[in-house]
Amino acid sequence: MSVNRHELSGPTRRSLLSGELIDWHDHDVNQLCYPLRGVLEISTPLGIWIVPPHRAAWIPAGVPHAHRAHGPTEMRTLVFAESVNPLRLDRPTVLAADTLLREVIVALCEGQGPYGATAVPAQALDARQRRHLELVALDRLRRVEELPFSLPAPEDDRLRAIAAILADDPADPRSLAELGREVGAAERTLSRLFRAELGMSFPQWRGQLRLQRALTLLAAGKPVTTVAGLCGFRSPSAFIDAFRRAFGTTPGRYREGTSVEPEPGNE
Repeated sequence: MSVNRHELSGPTRRSLLSGELIDWHDHDVNQLCYPLRGVLEISTPLGIWIVPPHRAAWIPAGVPHAHRAHGPTEMRTLVFAESVNPLRLDRPTVLAADTLLREVIVALCEGQGPYGATAVPAQALDARQRRHLELVALDRLRRVEELPFSLPAPEDDRLRAIAAILADDPADPRSLAELGREVGAAERTLSRLFRAELGMSFPQWRGQLRLQRALTLLAAGKPVTTVAGLCGFRSPSAFIDAFRRAFGTTPGRYREGTSVEPEPGNE
Protein backbone atom coordinates (compact mmCIF):
# COMPACT_ATOMS: atom_id res chain seq x y z
CA MET A 1 0.00 0.00 0.00
CA SER A 2 1.46 3.32 -1.10
CA VAL A 3 0.58 6.27 1.15
CA ASN A 4 0.95 9.88 0.01
CA ARG A 5 1.19 12.84 2.36
CA HIS A 6 -1.55 15.41 1.66
CA GLU A 7 -0.62 18.80 3.02
CA LEU A 8 -3.66 20.69 4.31
CA SER A 9 -3.52 24.39 5.10
CA GLY A 10 -7.06 24.75 6.41
CA PRO A 11 -10.68 23.65 5.97
CA THR A 12 -11.55 21.90 2.71
CA ARG A 13 -14.63 21.59 0.54
CA ARG A 14 -14.89 18.89 -2.12
CA SER A 15 -17.61 17.33 -4.27
CA LEU A 16 -17.30 13.60 -4.99
CA LEU A 17 -19.17 11.50 -7.53
CA SER A 18 -20.78 8.27 -6.35
CA GLY A 19 -18.03 5.66 -6.17
CA GLU A 20 -15.22 8.22 -6.43
CA LEU A 21 -12.10 7.28 -4.48
CA ILE A 22 -9.53 9.48 -2.76
CA ASP A 23 -6.63 7.04 -2.59
CA TRP A 24 -4.46 6.20 0.40
CA HIS A 25 -2.89 9.21 2.09
CA ASP A 26 -2.26 10.76 5.47
CA HIS A 27 -1.91 14.22 7.03
CA ASP A 28 0.35 15.80 9.60
CA VAL A 29 -2.75 17.32 11.23
CA ASN A 30 -5.90 15.92 12.81
CA GLN A 31 -8.85 15.96 10.41
CA LEU A 32 -12.59 16.15 11.03
CA CYS A 33 -14.56 14.88 7.99
CA TYR A 34 -18.23 15.69 7.55
CA PRO A 35 -20.46 14.63 4.61
CA LEU A 36 -22.99 17.38 4.01
CA ARG A 37 -24.59 14.99 1.54
CA GLY A 38 -23.98 11.34 0.68
CA VAL A 39 -22.02 8.77 2.66
CA LEU A 40 -18.27 8.55 3.18
CA GLU A 41 -16.52 5.22 3.56
CA ILE A 42 -13.18 5.72 5.31
CA SER A 43 -10.75 2.80 5.10
CA THR A 44 -7.72 2.50 7.37
CA PRO A 45 -5.38 -0.39 8.25
CA LEU A 46 -7.48 -0.80 11.41
CA GLY A 47 -10.82 -1.22 9.65
CA ILE A 48 -13.60 0.62 7.84
CA TRP A 49 -15.67 3.52 9.12
CA ILE A 50 -18.96 4.54 7.48
CA VAL A 51 -19.93 8.20 7.90
CA PRO A 52 -23.52 9.10 7.00
CA PRO A 53 -25.00 12.61 7.06
CA HIS A 54 -25.31 14.24 10.50
CA ARG A 55 -22.18 12.35 11.54
CA ALA A 56 -18.51 13.26 11.35
CA ALA A 57 -15.29 11.27 11.51
CA TRP A 58 -12.18 12.19 13.48
CA ILE A 59 -9.00 11.00 11.75
CA PRO A 60 -5.86 11.45 13.88
CA ALA A 61 -2.71 12.86 12.35
CA GLY A 62 -0.48 10.28 10.68
CA VAL A 63 -3.19 7.61 10.21
CA PRO A 64 -3.20 6.28 6.61
CA HIS A 65 -6.69 6.35 5.13
CA ALA A 66 -8.71 6.40 1.91
CA HIS A 67 -12.14 7.88 1.20
CA ARG A 68 -14.86 6.48 -1.05
CA ALA A 69 -18.14 8.25 -1.77
CA HIS A 70 -21.45 6.39 -1.80
CA GLY A 71 -23.95 8.51 -3.64
CA PRO A 72 -23.08 12.05 -4.77
CA THR A 73 -21.19 13.35 -1.75
CA GLU A 74 -20.31 16.81 -0.49
CA MET A 75 -17.32 16.42 1.84
CA ARG A 76 -16.30 19.14 4.27
CA THR A 77 -13.26 18.87 6.53
CA LEU A 78 -11.66 20.86 9.33
CA VAL A 79 -8.06 20.45 10.42
CA PHE A 80 -6.42 20.86 13.81
CA ALA A 81 -2.80 20.73 14.89
CA GLU A 82 -1.65 17.30 16.05
CA SER A 83 -1.53 18.58 19.65
CA VAL A 84 -5.20 19.70 19.48
CA ASN A 85 -7.25 16.57 20.22
CA PRO A 86 -10.26 17.41 22.40
CA LEU A 87 -11.43 13.79 22.76
CA ARG A 88 -7.89 12.37 23.01
CA LEU A 89 -8.64 9.90 20.25
CA ASP A 90 -5.80 7.81 18.84
CA ARG A 91 -7.89 6.03 16.21
CA PRO A 92 -10.46 7.06 13.61
CA THR A 93 -13.86 7.48 15.23
CA VAL A 94 -17.34 8.36 13.98
CA LEU A 95 -18.97 11.09 16.06
CA ALA A 96 -22.44 12.51 16.44
CA ALA A 97 -22.58 16.00 14.95
CA ASP A 98 -25.23 18.27 16.41
CA THR A 99 -26.79 21.13 14.47
CA LEU A 100 -24.40 23.77 15.79
CA LEU A 101 -21.29 21.74 14.97
CA ARG A 102 -22.57 21.02 11.46
CA GLU A 103 -23.29 24.70 10.81
CA VAL A 104 -19.87 25.72 12.09
CA ILE A 105 -18.18 23.17 9.81
CA VAL A 106 -20.13 24.46 6.81
CA ALA A 107 -19.32 28.08 7.66
CA LEU A 108 -15.59 27.41 8.06
CA CYS A 109 -15.50 25.53 4.74
CA GLU A 110 -17.37 28.18 2.78
CA GLY A 111 -15.22 29.45 -0.07
CA GLN A 112 -12.52 26.81 0.42
CA GLY A 113 -11.00 24.47 -2.16
CA PRO A 114 -10.08 20.75 -1.94
CA TYR A 115 -6.76 21.31 -0.13
CA GLY A 116 -7.55 24.28 2.05
CA ALA A 117 -6.72 27.01 -0.46
CA THR A 118 -9.31 29.77 -0.66
CA ALA A 119 -11.37 29.25 -3.79
CA VAL A 120 -13.64 32.30 -3.42
CA PRO A 121 -11.70 35.06 -1.60
CA ALA A 122 -14.73 37.32 -1.32
CA GLN A 123 -16.46 34.73 0.86
CA ALA A 124 -13.51 34.04 3.15
CA LEU A 125 -13.85 34.68 6.87
CA ASP A 126 -11.41 37.05 8.51
CA ALA A 127 -8.95 35.69 11.07
CA ARG A 128 -11.03 36.74 14.08
CA GLN A 129 -14.21 35.14 12.75
CA ARG A 130 -12.37 31.96 11.84
CA ARG A 131 -10.72 31.65 15.25
CA HIS A 132 -14.05 32.19 17.00
CA LEU A 133 -15.76 29.46 14.96
CA GLU A 134 -12.83 27.08 15.48
CA LEU A 135 -13.21 27.52 19.24
CA VAL A 136 -16.94 26.78 18.95
CA ALA A 137 -16.15 23.62 16.97
CA LEU A 138 -13.64 22.47 19.60
CA ASP A 139 -16.16 23.14 22.37
CA ARG A 140 -18.80 21.02 20.59
CA LEU A 141 -16.28 18.25 19.91
CA ARG A 142 -15.60 17.96 23.65
CA ARG A 143 -19.28 17.06 24.11
CA VAL A 144 -20.02 14.73 21.19
CA GLU A 145 -20.87 11.04 21.43
CA GLU A 146 -18.72 8.35 19.84
CA LEU A 147 -20.78 6.04 17.60
CA PRO A 148 -20.33 2.34 16.69
CA PHE A 149 -20.03 2.85 12.94
CA SER A 150 -16.75 0.96 12.50
CA LEU A 151 -15.96 -2.48 11.18
CA PRO A 152 -12.59 -3.67 12.53
CA ALA A 153 -10.28 -5.42 10.06
CA PRO A 154 -8.99 -8.91 10.94
CA GLU A 155 -5.32 -9.85 10.74
CA ASP A 156 -5.52 -13.65 10.81
CA ASP A 157 -5.51 -15.05 7.26
CA ARG A 158 -8.51 -17.28 7.96
CA LEU A 159 -10.57 -14.39 9.31
CA ARG A 160 -9.50 -12.25 6.37
CA ALA A 161 -10.75 -14.94 3.98
CA ILE A 162 -14.13 -15.04 5.74
CA ALA A 163 -14.30 -11.24 5.73
CA ALA A 164 -13.66 -11.21 1.98
CA ILE A 165 -16.40 -13.80 1.36
CA LEU A 166 -18.96 -11.81 3.34
CA ALA A 167 -17.87 -8.45 1.94
CA ASP A 168 -18.52 -9.87 -1.53
CA ASP A 169 -21.95 -11.15 -0.48
CA PRO A 170 -23.27 -9.92 2.90
CA ALA A 171 -26.37 -12.09 2.40
CA ASP A 172 -24.31 -15.30 2.45
CA PRO A 173 -26.29 -17.37 5.00
CA ARG A 174 -23.56 -19.85 5.96
CA SER A 175 -22.75 -20.39 9.60
CA LEU A 176 -19.29 -19.90 11.06
CA ALA A 177 -18.81 -23.68 11.02
CA GLU A 178 -19.67 -23.83 7.31
CA LEU A 179 -17.40 -20.91 6.49
CA GLY A 180 -14.70 -22.53 8.60
CA ARG A 181 -14.74 -25.62 6.40
CA GLU A 182 -14.08 -23.40 3.39
CA VAL A 183 -11.10 -21.62 5.00
CA GLY A 184 -9.73 -24.68 6.82
CA ALA A 185 -10.40 -23.85 10.47
CA ALA A 186 -12.65 -25.16 13.22
CA GLU A 187 -15.62 -23.13 14.40
CA ARG A 188 -14.23 -22.94 17.95
CA THR A 189 -10.91 -21.58 16.71
CA LEU A 190 -12.57 -18.97 14.53
CA SER A 191 -14.96 -17.93 17.29
CA ARG A 192 -12.02 -17.38 19.64
CA LEU A 193 -10.14 -15.39 17.00
CA PHE A 194 -13.10 -13.11 16.32
CA ARG A 195 -13.29 -12.18 19.99
CA ALA A 196 -9.53 -11.90 20.49
CA GLU A 197 -8.76 -9.86 17.35
CA LEU A 198 -11.95 -7.89 16.76
CA GLY A 199 -13.47 -7.62 20.22
CA MET A 200 -16.82 -9.06 19.15
CA SER A 201 -18.49 -12.33 18.28
CA PHE A 202 -18.89 -13.52 14.70
CA PRO A 203 -22.66 -12.75 14.66
CA GLN A 204 -21.94 -9.25 15.97
CA TRP A 205 -19.26 -8.66 13.34
CA ARG A 206 -21.44 -9.97 10.51
CA GLY A 207 -24.35 -7.85 11.75
CA GLN A 208 -22.13 -4.76 11.69
CA LEU A 209 -20.94 -5.62 8.17
CA ARG A 210 -24.52 -5.97 6.96
CA LEU A 211 -25.58 -2.67 8.51
CA GLN A 212 -22.58 -0.88 6.99
CA ARG A 213 -23.43 -2.23 3.56
CA ALA A 214 -27.03 -1.17 4.09
CA LEU A 215 -25.92 2.43 4.71
CA THR A 216 -24.06 2.56 1.41
CA LEU A 217 -26.84 0.89 -0.59
CA LEU A 218 -29.46 3.26 0.81
CA ALA A 219 -27.21 6.20 -0.11
CA ALA A 220 -27.12 4.83 -3.67
CA GLY A 221 -30.92 5.00 -3.78
CA LYS A 222 -31.79 1.30 -3.40
CA PRO A 223 -35.29 0.58 -2.03
CA VAL A 224 -35.50 -0.60 1.58
CA THR A 225 -36.89 -4.01 0.58
CA THR A 226 -34.06 -4.55 -1.90
CA VAL A 227 -31.42 -3.53 0.67
CA ALA A 228 -32.88 -5.92 3.24
CA GLY A 229 -32.49 -8.82 0.79
CA LEU A 230 -29.02 -7.85 -0.43
CA CYS A 231 -27.76 -7.57 3.14
CA GLY A 232 -29.13 -10.89 4.36
CA PHE A 233 -31.95 -9.82 6.67
CA ARG A 234 -34.74 -12.37 6.93
CA SER A 235 -37.43 -9.76 6.15
CA PRO A 236 -37.77 -6.01 5.57
CA SER A 237 -39.31 -5.61 9.03
CA ALA A 238 -36.32 -7.36 10.63
CA PHE A 239 -34.02 -5.00 8.71
CA ILE A 240 -35.97 -1.92 9.78
CA ASP A 241 -35.87 -3.04 13.41
CA ALA A 242 -32.11 -3.73 13.37
CA PHE A 243 -31.43 -0.45 11.56
CA ARG A 244 -33.51 1.57 14.04
CA ARG A 245 -31.76 -0.04 17.03
CA ALA A 246 -28.34 0.68 15.55
CA PHE A 247 -28.86 4.17 14.15
CA GLY A 248 -31.89 5.60 15.91
CA THR A 249 -33.95 6.08 12.74
CA THR A 250 -35.64 4.03 10.05
CA PRO A 251 -33.92 3.16 6.74
CA GLY A 252 -36.43 5.30 4.83
CA ARG A 253 -35.82 8.38 6.95
CA TYR A 254 -32.08 7.79 6.79
CA ARG A 255 -32.20 7.67 2.99
CA GLU A 256 -34.10 10.97 2.91
CA GLY A 257 -31.37 12.44 5.12
CA THR A 258 -28.70 11.82 2.47
CA SER A 259 -30.14 14.61 0.35
CA VAL A 260 -28.50 18.02 0.24
CA GLU A 261 -29.01 20.27 3.24
CA PRO A 262 -29.19 24.00 2.49
CA GLU A 263 -26.00 25.85 3.30
CA PRO A 264 -26.18 29.18 5.14
CA GLY A 265 -27.49 31.89 2.85
CA ASN A 266 -28.88 29.38 0.32
CA GLU A 267 -32.24 28.61 1.90
